[in-house]
Amino acid sequence: MTIPQPERLTLPADFTLGAGDLTGHRILITGASRGLGRAIALACAAAGAQTLLLARDVRALEAVAATVAGQNGLEPVLIPFNLEGATVTNYEELGDLLQTQFGQLEGLVLNAGMLGELSPLVNYDPVLWARVFQVNVHSSFLMAKTCQPLLNAAAQAAILFVSSAVGRRGRAYWGAYAASKFALEGLMQVLADELADTTAIRVNSVNPGRCRTRLRAQAYPAEDATRLPLPEDLAPAFAYLLSPAARAFHARQFELQ
Repeated sequence: MTIPQPERLTLPADFTLGAGDLTGHRILITGASRGLGRAIALACAAAGAQTLLLARDVRALEAVAATVAGQNGLEPVLIPFNLEGATVTNYEELGDLLQTQFGQLEGLVLNAGMLGELSPLVNYDPVLWARVFQVNVHSSFLMAKTCQPLLNAAAQAAILFVSSAVGRRGRAYWGAYAASKFALEGLMQVLADELADTTAIRVNSVNPGRCRTRLRAQAYPAEDATRLPLPEDLAPAFAYLLSPAARAFHARQFELQ
């Protein structure tokens, strides 16, 4: 498989996020309680999908749920789950629960992420390094593994890995965050190659770019956030990539800005 160079995603000129684009789709989104994950959930719901919202903050999930349900009248499914602390057994139990309740998924968005610290590698806290990799890489592997049988059961399905510019070109002091995003791109490519000729699951990564999120504020505390795009400005691109309209895209590295 040849991996193309990262490319700017341009939505088709006639594309509008219609209420029926994702009707009948079940989309699981990690890190869905705030920021980009929340915005993706809203965009998917507006397009007709039933959303499964996974995050560790139960109160934040509950706050998102009413807004998401208001998009299409479908109650979202709340999945309180600690990606950093979950064991392999926890993931297996989650897979069994999803299989029993739904039988299949049409989409998986691996959005949850942890910044860690901005520091020279020589000074980087090894425990924090491991924590960042657990959230950014290991949990994505385990979620993809857990959900693959459910995605396989659908006529068409999509997995989106949320990447970063520093995961495609390294940058000083970005430490575990950059290294983990490089690993995430590698995971996407391996999975895409495995699934290319054997399933109807398409796999891509998306670098949303500059965005007004809490993680961005942690990385750039002096930045004027009002100059940044809102997560809601970028979320329709994710809904598009999850929809049948993007069925031709596989093993691609997209940039939104």
